[in-house]
Amino acid sequence: MPTTETGASARQRAYRRRLVKEGRRQFIADLPCQDLDFLDQLKERHGLNNRGQVLEQLIELRRTAAQQQ
Repeated sequence: MPTTETGASARQRAYRRRLVKEGRRQFIADLPCQDLDFLDQLKERHGLNNRGQVLEQLIELRRTAAQQQ
Protein backbone atom coordinates (compact mmCIF):
# COMPACT_ATOMS: atom_id res chain seq x y z
CA MET A 1 0.00 0.00 0.00
CA PRO A 2 1.58 3.33 -1.07
CA THR A 3 2.11 6.06 1.48
CA THR A 4 0.15 9.28 1.15
CA GLU A 5 3.19 11.05 -0.26
CA THR A 6 3.84 8.32 -2.81
CA GLY A 7 0.16 8.20 -3.76
CA ALA A 8 0.07 11.97 -4.18
CA SER A 9 3.22 11.86 -6.31
CA ALA A 10 1.71 9.19 -8.53
CA ARG A 11 -1.47 11.23 -8.93
CA GLN A 12 0.56 14.32 -9.83
CA ARG A 13 2.56 12.40 -12.44
CA ALA A 14 -0.65 11.00 -13.93
CA TYR A 15 -2.15 14.50 -14.00
CA ARG A 16 0.92 15.90 -15.77
CA ARG A 17 0.80 13.05 -18.31
CA ARG A 18 -2.86 13.88 -19.04
CA LEU A 19 -1.94 17.54 -19.52
CA VAL A 20 0.82 16.65 -21.98
CA LYS A 21 -1.59 14.47 -23.98
CA GLU A 22 -3.88 17.52 -24.20
CA GLY A 23 -0.99 19.66 -25.48
CA ARG A 24 -0.62 21.49 -22.19
CA ARG A 25 2.10 21.90 -19.56
CA GLN A 26 2.20 23.21 -16.03
CA PHE A 27 4.58 25.76 -14.52
CA ILE A 28 5.07 27.60 -11.26
CA ALA A 29 5.55 31.37 -11.25
CA ASP A 30 6.84 33.57 -8.46
CA LEU A 31 4.96 36.87 -8.76
CA PRO A 32 4.46 39.89 -6.53
CA CYS A 33 1.21 39.95 -4.57
CA GLN A 34 -0.03 42.97 -6.51
CA ASP A 35 0.27 41.03 -9.77
CA LEU A 36 -1.64 38.08 -8.30
CA ASP A 37 -4.31 40.48 -7.04
CA PHE A 38 -4.58 41.88 -10.57
CA LEU A 39 -4.93 38.38 -12.05
CA ASP A 40 -7.61 37.57 -9.47
CA GLN A 41 -9.50 40.77 -10.35
CA LEU A 42 -9.43 39.88 -14.03
CA LYS A 43 -10.49 36.32 -13.22
CA GLU A 44 -13.56 37.56 -11.33
CA ARG A 45 -14.39 40.27 -13.88
CA HIS A 46 -14.35 37.81 -16.78
CA GLY A 47 -15.96 34.92 -14.89
CA LEU A 48 -12.97 32.62 -15.34
CA ASN A 49 -12.22 29.59 -13.20
CA ASN A 50 -8.53 30.11 -12.51
CA ARG A 51 -5.49 32.32 -13.00
CA GLY A 52 -4.22 30.09 -15.78
CA GLN A 53 -7.20 31.04 -17.92
CA VAL A 54 -6.44 34.71 -17.29
CA LEU A 55 -2.85 34.21 -18.39
CA GLU A 56 -3.99 32.37 -21.52
CA GLN A 57 -6.23 35.30 -22.46
CA LEU A 58 -3.48 37.87 -21.81
CA ILE A 59 -1.00 35.86 -23.88
CA GLU A 60 -3.49 35.53 -26.73
CA LEU A 61 -4.11 39.29 -26.70
CA ARG A 62 -0.38 39.96 -26.89
CA ARG A 63 0.13 37.31 -29.58
CA THR A 64 -2.62 38.86 -31.70
CA ALA A 65 -1.15 42.34 -31.28
CA ALA A 66 2.33 41.10 -32.20
CA GLN A 67 1.02 39.42 -35.35
CA GLN A 68 -0.63 42.68 -36.45
CA GLN A 69 2.65 44.63 -36.28
